[in-house]
Amino acid sequence: MPPSLVRLLSRVPARLRPVPSLRATFTVSFVAVACVVTVLVGILSYSAAARLVRVDQQTVFAEVVRDLRELVGQERLGPEDFAPSDSGGPRDDLIRSGRTDVQVLGPEGQVLDKGDPGLPVRPADRRTAGARFAGTMVEHGEVEVGGGRYRVATVALGGGRGAVQVAQEFSDTEDLLRELQQRTLLFVSGVVVSAGLFGWWLARRQTRRLVQLAGAAEDVARTGHLGIQVPVAGRDEVGRLGRSFDRMLVRLAQSEEDQRRLVQDAGHELRTPLTSLRTNISLLRRIDELPARVREELVDDLAQEARELTDLVNELVDLAAGQSSTEPVQRVQLADIAEDVAATTRRRTGREVAVRVEGDTTVEGRAGALQRAVSNLVENAAKFDRAGTGAIEVVVARGPARGGGDLVDLDDVGQGDGPDVVRVEVLDRGPGVADCDLERIFDRFYRAADARSLPGSGLGLSIVRAVAAAHGGTPFAFRRAGGGLVIGFTVRGAEN
Repeated sequence: MPPSLVRLLSRVPARLRPVPSLRATFTVSFVAVACVVTVLVGILSYSAAARLVRVDQQTVFAEVVRDLRELVGQERLGPEDFAPSDSGGPRDDLIRSGRTDVQVLGPEGQVLDKGDPGLPVRPADRRTAGARFAGTMVEHGEVEVGGGRYRVATVALGGGRGAVQVAQEFSDTEDLLRELQQRTLLFVSGVVVSAGLFGWWLARRQTRRLVQLAGAAEDVARTGHLGIQVPVAGRDEVGRLGRSFDRMLVRLAQSEEDQRRLVQDAGHELRTPLTSLRTNISLLRRIDELPARVREELVDDLAQEARELTDLVNELVDLAAGQSSTEPVQRVQLADIAEDVAATTRRRTGREVAVRVEGDTTVEGRAGALQRAVSNLVENAAKFDRAGTGAIEVVVARGPARGGGDLVDLDDVGQGDGPDVVRVEVLDRGPGVADCDLERIFDRFYRAADARSLPGSGLGLSIVRAVAAAHGGTPFAFRRAGGGLVIGFTVRGAEN
């Protein structure tokens, strides 16, 4: 490429330079490989065929000359014995065995019986014709005769009686090889063209699904609509990519829907305390007109509403953090986390919290999220069992949640199973939960009818469900025999 053209192309912005498509790259690569392989095979095949043909022709001529020398050495033959004859003779045997041209020379090297075509007689051939010993030979590698090229050998009859010239044309062999060469070139060209067409068809067939996938991605980027169905099938890598992309869109759509629901639910839950705050703030404008007792109640209401609003915002932040946590995954002991939560709850509430550990409680997870889930369960038990005198029990054990003993399994809310899970159970002696509420207590912002008068936002147990799901587990709830509730979750245990 001329330097001036290179400099000109280097000045073209990168976004304006032509970008080769995957289809074109695949086609060119396929054609290049097919071209190289076909050319190599053609060259090697032609070379081998040409070598075999030349060696075979030369071998045949050498055998004819050897037979002639043996013949004149064994019998006393003269020039007349190699004359054409209807009854056959040595001349006919030479012509028939090797498709050779035969010419007979006299004692002086004169031509007695001209060949077809006539062969040139050189001084060396004349000397051979007068040679004393039969079988004396002179050979010419390449002789031009009548526009053709021949191998020529002159064999003496002995005793100065003359000689016999035999010749084999190899120009017809070269013509045959040239034709073979031309056909090989045509074959190679046909294979290259066919490879190009097949490569283009194959590239178009293989990249069509990639083009569809790229189009779907561009539609998502342009419209922001995540409900696009990716039309990619097959069991190869492209099919796997399409299915993975489709699952990714489903997850993104679900995440978007969860965020939308979270915003809507949060907005709904925030309206009540904000409305109450706004009402109380409007009363503050006339606080001097209010009696002292009313002023104290107003301030207490404001403080209580501020606390509830703060708790609600904190739980919303915790829920959002649980959905997109950047906390690293590490090996943690759920028993240690339960002990820390129990110590914190004792200080805050003054309630006794007993922790019982059974088996190996090692898990792979996010310590902060797991602590938040356990803390929500224990604080929930303390809140609903305010008048309880017994200890709040926390069980951390290997294996799934199970009914038995003083537990009655009323419902199975997505309960994890299998021996490779670790469960956390919190047992209290509170008022329990009605049967109709068991299935919904882990829903976001859901609060049972008899608990709506108590402080809380209804987000604590939904955070537990989110943390359990993020760790390969599920939440569960049972009504406890004798009153109270058993509530907890399972997580996937760590591999040894």
